[in-house]
Amino acid sequence: IGSAVKKGQELARLEADSVQAALAQAQANLQQAQAGYAEAQSNANRARDMKQGMLSEQQQVQYQIAEQSAQAAVNAAKAMVESQAIRLRQTRILAVDDGIITSRSAALGMVVQTGSELFRLIRQNRLEWRAELTAAQRAQVKVGQTAQLQLSNGQTVSGQVRLLAPTLDPQTRKGLAYIDLPSVPQLQAGLFAQGELQLDTTPALTIPAAALVLRDGYQYVFV
Repeated sequence: IGSAVKKGQELARLEADSVQAALAQAQANLQQAQAGYAEAQSNANRARDMKQGMLSEQQQVQYQIAEQSAQAAVNAAKAMVESQAIRLRQTRILAVDDGIITSRSAALGMVVQTGSELFRLIRQNRLEWRAELTAAQRAQVKVGQTAQLQLSNGQTVSGQVRLLAPTLDPQTRKGLAYIDLPSVPQLQAGLFAQGELQLDTTPALTIPAAALVLRDGYQYVFV
């Protein structure tokens, strides 16, 4: 945990003896199928080269069917070899991207089931702020807008809206805005934070506050 890893780096290795044995058996079956195909192909070629009338049409068809069946057996054996080779490659657990390991559930000697989580990785050290927005707020937010995130130490971090969730949560009726954040030591995954999204700006007329006077419930501007 905390180790910086590179894409393709080996993180763990599963016991591969049984897979290697299955691969060797699949390769032997392929050789056997190839030998059978060679024999069937030779018989079919001799049948095709024979003069008309030396073999019945039924016998010629049988040789051709045997050749096709042997070819299919070779293809099936090749597929099995490739399947076992894939299983063998999957015994090496590799990092899918550059990043930092944040959790590890893998332990020496454990039996790993398909789909089990072994490691958790922050890819390319990227963090994002998942801001909850109401439907009205979400309608004003666009991809590419700037966001300001307030940290507990008072520091402000700027980010950019990367994606808006296409749906709202049926319980809270709020949607998520995903904001990419820079790499800052104070930012940690799982941190609760608040921030602001800077919406589009529009021109406005401004005046000095001293020129605005409230009298009898009305506001007057002195020129």
